[in-house]
Amino acid sequence: MRIDILTLFPHMFDGFLTESIIKRAIEKEKVEINIIDIRDFTPYKNNQVDDYQFGGGGGMIMMCEPVFNAVESVKDEDSCVILLTPRGKTYNEKKAYEFKDKKHLIIICGHYEGFDERIYTLADELVSIGDFILTGGELPSMMITDSVVRLIDGVITKESLETESFNDGLLDYPVYTKPRVFRGMEVPEVLVNGNHKLINEYRDSERKRITKEYRDDLL
Repeated sequence: MRIDILTLFPHMFDGFLTESIIKRAIEKEKVEINIIDIRDFTPYKNNQVDDYQFGGGGGMIMMCEPVFNAVESVKDEDSCVILLTPRGKTYNEKKAYEFKDKKHLIIICGHYEGFDERIYTLADELVSIGDFILTGGELPSMMITDSVVRLIDGVITKESLETESFNDGLLDYPVYTKPRVFRGMEVPEVLVNGNHKLINEYRDSERKRITKEYRDDLL
């Protein structure tokens, strides 16, 4: 899989690409991630990528020409272009699995007051990560990339993915490690008795309990 992220602030991704699972996935050649600086594609002086909006109003607007040029420099027949915008449907695990099966993702990060309306014509998918506003699309693009890359075969173990939250509409079961007792809080006996049938039954029951208690909207 290849992921091209189009941004005005490429250095925001320095740590993201050089740590933890993303770093290992790149080193294993499970994914290729490119950070594309939109400013490299502007025809305007002084690397201009934004301007005042027609009709007046607060804030600067990202110009369409640099974004079109940047997208067209990397787009091919396998590309899926994602525009990060409050207009999009809220991102979830189901969408992460859909994106995982794409050969090439292009993610466009907005900034400033918004996009020139014509930029929307580039998008195959409009995506929002929630009903709140950020200063730009860089953090959401990292979140989407992380959620997709970890699903690629060989990036993390299949067993780790099977019982994760949201896979079947339930949250994950509680997990414990050493010490057995900490400040009076004990690991449930069922998890240390070696009976895997009882352990599986306990975990199934706990997934339902936790989902009902914390996220009954998922049921």
